[in-house]
Parts: sequence; C-alpha cells; structure tokens
Amino acid sequence: MLMASSTGHQTNLFGTDLLEQLDPSDPLLRLASVLPWQQLEQAFTQHYSQGIGRPAKPIRLMVGLLILKQLENLSDEAVVLQFKRNPYYQAFCGFSQFSCKQPCDSTELVHFRKRIGTEGVDQLFQLSVKLHGNAALEETVNIDTTVQEKSITYPTDGKLAIKIINRLNKLAKTYGIQQRRTYGKEIKDLRLKLRHFRHVSRRAKAKKALKRLRTIAHTLIRELRRTLPCYGLFERYQKDFLFCERVLTQQPKDHDKIYSLHEPEVYCIGKGKDHKPYEYGNKVSIAATAKSNVIVGVVSHPHNLHDSKTLPEVLAHCQANRGTMVKAGVCDRGYRGPKTVGETHIVLPASPLKRDNRYQQDKKRKRCQCRAAIEPIIGHLKSDFRLVRNFLKGVAGDCINVLMAAMAWNFSLWMRLFFALMLGGKTQALHNLRKKAKLPLFIKPQRNPKVLFA
Repeated sequence: MLMASSTGHQTNLFGTDLLEQLDPSDPLLRLASVLPWQQLEQAFTQHYSQGIGRPAKPIRLMVGLLILKQLENLSDEAVVLQFKRNPYYQAFCGFSQFSCKQPCDSTELVHFRKRIGTEGVDQLFQLSVKLHGNAALEETVNIDTTVQEKSITYPTDGKLAIKIINRLNKLAKTYGIQQRRTYGKEIKDLRLKLRHFRHVSRRAKAKKALKRLRTIAHTLIRELRRTLPCYGLFERYQKDFLFCERVLTQQPKDHDKIYSLHEPEVYCIGKGKDHKPYEYGNKVSIAATAKSNVIVGVVSHPHNLHDSKTLPEVLAHCQANRGTMVKAGVCDRGYRGPKTVGETHIVLPASPLKRDNRYQQDKKRKRCQCRAAIEPIIGHLKSDFRLVRNFLKGVAGDCINVLMAAMAWNFSLWMRLFFALMLGGKTQALHNLRKKAKLPLFIKPQRNPKVLFA
C-alpha cells in the first residue's frame, strides 16, 4: 500500500505560473490556445462605457465562463463556484495564478448575456464552426427540428387564474389598498376541487371551481381599477389588467393561447411522442454536416411553423456561418413540400424512381439512412448542453440558449477529436516501438490481486 509521507505537508501547490503546474495536453487548455481571445475582446468592447460606473470584469473571463457553463452543463451559480475549485477553469479564462476567490457574482453572467445579446452569442457560434475548418464546408447537411421546452409548469386554466389572483392581492398589499375580500380561504378549497379534473366524477366540480376562480379574479380587477386612480397608478397597470382579462377569457381551443404569465411567448407543440404528446416552449431547427457532424446552423422560431416553412431560415444561417451555400439538405418526411429552397436541393425518403440507376438509388438510400445521425446529436444537446430546459427569458433567451448549446457541441466535438488524435499518436508510437523490439503488438493485462493495489 502506498502511504502518505509523515515528514510534513506540501508547502506549495501552484508556483508563480499556473500553466507550468497543469497538463499542457489537456483538451480544455488546447481549446483555450486556439480561440482568438483578442478578436472577441475587440468585438465586445463596444458594449462597455469607459470611466462610468464600477470597473468591468475582463471579457475573456466572462466569455470563458459562458463557454464552460454550456460545456459542463452547469448553472450560473455552479460555474462560478467550480471556477474557484478548478485550476483548469481558471487557466481557460486567462488566469496566470491560482485564485481562491470567486471571480464574480453569478448575476454578472446575466448582465453580460444582455450586453452582447443574440448577435454576440452568434459570433461565438460562428467561431465554433470555423474552428473545424474544411469539415464544416460539406455540401450535404442533415436538418431536423426539435422542441426547446421552457421552464414553466404544466399549464392549466385553474393554475393561471390562481396566479392572477395572487398577483392582484400582492399589488394591493404593496400600495396599502384596503380590500373588501382577499378570498384566501376560498381559494384553498377551490384548489383542492381542481385536483384530478380529468376524472369523470370530478369533472363537474372542477369546472364549477374554475368558473368561480375566474369570477373572483374579475372582481379583484374591477376593485383595483376603482382604487388605483386615487394613487395615480391606473395607467401604469392598465396593460397588466388587459393581459389578465385575456388569460381569464380564453377557451381551450382558442388560437394563440397564453400558457404562462411570465413567458407569454410559449406555444404548444405536438411532435407525436407517446410519452409526451404536447411540449410547451418553442421549435428550433438544427443543421449538421452529413459526415463530420458539425452543427453549422441553428434557428429558434418564435411561432409554430410547419417543418417545411423553417428551411429558408436555417439554410440562410448555414450560409452565413460557413460562407458557402448548402447544395443538399437531407430531411425526414415531416418536411414534405418544397423540392428546392433557393439553390439547395431537399432530399426526402421516397420510393426509387424508374429513371434512376442502381448507383443513384443506393446514393439516395444511404443519404436518408445517414440522416438519422442528427437524432443522437439532438439528444446530446438536450442531455449534455442545457437544451432540455430553457431558463433564459423571452424570445432573445430562446435564441441565445440554442446558439450556446450548439456552440458547446462544436467545441466538445473538437476536444474529442483532439484527444483521439493525441491518443492515436501515442498508440502508433507504442506500436512502432513494440515492432522494433520484436514484442507482441498486444499483451493481455493480467489481473493479480496481490499487486493490484501495490
């Protein structure tokens, strides 16, 4: 057994230069060495005002934290905490000495995202595409859509009515308005009656409870409209009252329904899944190269469009990122409709044509079979790079989240390719060494429990 030395503790963990103590071949440090940090600083300096307010944090630090947040699937609070504990994170963000303090507050990342906006995050995504060089310039791309779910609860009319009542009571309490009734005890009973509203025996009670909740909400709105003009606040909250009335009067089969009070842009999407018939968020289009699996285009759609209507936007985004036009886009049968979009040919699974020879039939079949490679890419975006649940607010938050997830996929793909190349070089060198020494090229390791932990 290896025993710790009893002579004393280690006096110093890191020297004057942090990079001298770390593994230079680590993929994260190699990624930091190829990123154009000065170019990013020049692009984002325009969002700051010199000599006004508190000194800003370094741009490389903020950009590095955003990249690490998506790469490691961390929240804003977690990535700031892990930065304090992980020296590789600090080296990635440009620190030359190990720091025992948190670099910034987690809210600084929120402010930085608002500063650079969608255009700034799009620059980071373009950088991740150009990092792959010619691998991102393939003529054929695979295209598919998925749902980026928003951070909301399952929407029901009863939940929305109760939230509106609570907001109105809070508004009255803030300005010291004496209400005739707050309906607090009655709302608790009505909330219980709304449970299991899909059951046949409880459906009538739930329907009556919902009607009563809407009546209470309308009563509180009318009362506040009578009392707020005395405080000079009627015009300030009139827009909110109209929004609440729209939510209270909407019916189950109405178009453009509101499913969340804090995220009114959310819409309902049905993708035909058995385990999840309906998802609430926004639809996003993803385009990846057919062979190298580099994501070259992503678009967030603020409206629920048919898949075929999303092609012009995602193909235009691909051309803007790569600088070259896509010649063929391979899609599934959900994109039935246009055969060409601009100069791009749309390939769909279909029966072979009589005029096609055997080579052309096999080529079309293989293209459509390889299109399935985009499905696991979407799965990794959701499970590994924070696309499964979007916590950023508004339409801009939808665009930023999907761009950052795609950026993290491209950076992670580059790091895996670098690690495989490095490992392949070591394996080839070991192969040549064994060949010169006339040793067997592969030696099966022996498990000896006596020396396993020596």
